[in-house]
Amino acid sequence: PGYAVRTRGEVASMKESFADMGFGLLLAVSLLYLVMVVQFRSFRDPLIIMAAVPLGLMGVLWILWATGTSLNIQSFMGIIMVAGIAVSYSVLLVDQANRRLAEGMPVREAVWSAGRVRLRPILMTRLAAVLALAPMALTPGQATTPLARAVIGGVAVSMMLGLFTVPVLYTYLKHDPGGRENRA
Repeated sequence: PGYAVRTRGEVASMKESFADMGFGLLLAVSLLYLVMVVQFRSFRDPLIIMAAVPLGLMGVLWILWATGTSLNIQSFMGIIMVAGIAVSYSVLLVDQANRRLAEGMPVREAVWSAGRVRLRPILMTRLAAVLALAPMALTPGQATTPLARAVIGGVAVSMMLGLFTVPVLYTYLKHDPGGRENRA
């Protein structure tokens, strides 16, 4: 009793920075969702697309744990980058499936066709991102190493899981052009 512990200096600054980055991530994801609601004219499609963000976050946390890298400002910036990258690839898939759906295809055929058409560009661009960041991620002691590792882990895991999760959610949540729900 009568004693208190206060953090000052670098620790206080770091806590404030983490709080600001967390708010920035939350704001970025919220604004991204709202922009996609306007773009897709739907509340459902952006939810399907945003399902890739938690998958990317799982990849970031996994690779940071596996490499013994701390969660710091650089890796937090990587998390924000992963959110944008994961969403961009899901947009490609959902947009292509929506086009096929508008042509009158059933939901399953539309998502299957979109997956076939968009698989190569998605894989090539994700592989390019991982390979481009590999030298930074493998060089110990650089300030950007946590950022590169975070992006690589997030992109790799969101790619592997997102290629399955997004089509499954799309199939479950979308309606056929005739107005009947697709629950099969």
